[in-house]
Amino acid sequence: MSSEPRREQLLNAADRVVQRDGPGASMNAIAAEAGITKPILYRHFGDRNGLIRALTERHTGGLIAAVRASLNEPLERRDRVEHVLDTYLAAIESRPQVYRLLTHPEPGDPTGAGNALAPALRRIAEEITRAIQAQVDLGAESPLLSEVWGRSITGMVLAAGDWWLEQRPCPRAQMVRALADLLWGRLAAAAALPVPAAPQPET
Repeated sequence: MSSEPRREQLLNAADRVVQRDGPGASMNAIAAEAGITKPILYRHFGDRNGLIRALTERHTGGLIAAVRASLNEPLERRDRVEHVLDTYLAAIESRPQVYRLLTHPEPGDPTGAGNALAPALRRIAEEITRAIQAQVDLGAESPLLSEVWGRSITGMVLAAGDWWLEQRPCPRAQMVRALADLLWGRLAAAAALPVPAAPQPET
């Protein structure tokens, strides 16, 4: 048996354990799930950080490809925005424990786990930036605004998706619409509420 299929088998086992045990999944548990000894697991990945990097490449590679495809779907602009948002939220919803492993470091974790998703988020921001440049006429400020908006949208969706996955306040479709409304200008179009009067100091 070649090393690549064996490596995939080990990553499949790691996925199952992370989904079951959460971000604190141990190398012992992963080795037991794969039916091997821990030294064999270390032989393939070096250490736990190496295994996390391999899981990151597996999951973020698919996510980036999916986001890129959704950005290029021949849809009306609003529908395309919702499609991109749904693609991301569906990905983190399908493997919530893996997402937590890649985004939330364990207290005192010396391996750097929890920052593993950062390079992928930069690439997603770059994909959104390119799509804005290609699909939206922003005039002379297009290069700057595309960069600002691409990175801001990525950060917003990351933070909102993190909260949504933790709290589950609404179905995914409703969350998609809420985020799309904000990106679509609902915040600017909404009527302003009266500014409350500042409390008067006590005399």
